[in-house]
Amino acid sequence: MQNRVASCTRKTKETEIFLTINLDGQGKTNINTGIEFFDHMLDSFARHGLFDLDVQVKGDLLVDCHHTVEDVGIVLGEAIDKALGDKKGISRFGNFLLPMDETLALCAIDLSGRPFLKYHAVFTTETVGGMKTEMFKEFFYALSYSGAMNLHLKIIDGENNHHIAEALFKSFGRGLKDAVKDEPRMNEVWSTKGSL
Repeated sequence: MQNRVASCTRKTKETEIFLTINLDGQGKTNINTGIEFFDHMLDSFARHGLFDLDVQVKGDLLVDCHHTVEDVGIVLGEAIDKALGDKKGISRFGNFLLPMDETLALCAIDLSGRPFLKYHAVFTTETVGGMKTEMFKEFFYALSYSGAMNLHLKIIDGENNHHIAEALFKSFGRGLKDAVKDEPRMNEVWSTKGSL
């Protein structure tokens, strides 16, 4: 497989983002979004997926965290899609069932080129670690659409809001790790259509 590294930027009146991902990394991260809990979640995703991830953000956090979180999702999805190139030789599908103490999270991914998000996670607080819990869905929605992936995330069981959030990101990292891995017996795009 080729070197699967991609960098993407986004600059608007609300955010300025520079992001680089290496899909064949070691889980090394350098993340500064201005939202410490979000940094922790992105770090969890990258470490458990073994992706090297550099994210640098200047956002209008005095207004709200919404623009920063959503736009990072957009840029991360774009970078994943760009790093995958023509998607020849990848497994395409990935899934992971992740336990984290009392929480159990399911992630299933199809890098089909057809964006869709099915998300089910119930939080009992409006914020966790200073971050609005409603923003987790916004992040994954933006990521799934800009990354052209079919993404299912479901909390099967859970009580602790921190664990619920972290399990979503860790399971996504592990599911994506499976979906992007090299399948040496497949040198084409894994589709009956011949393209993704």
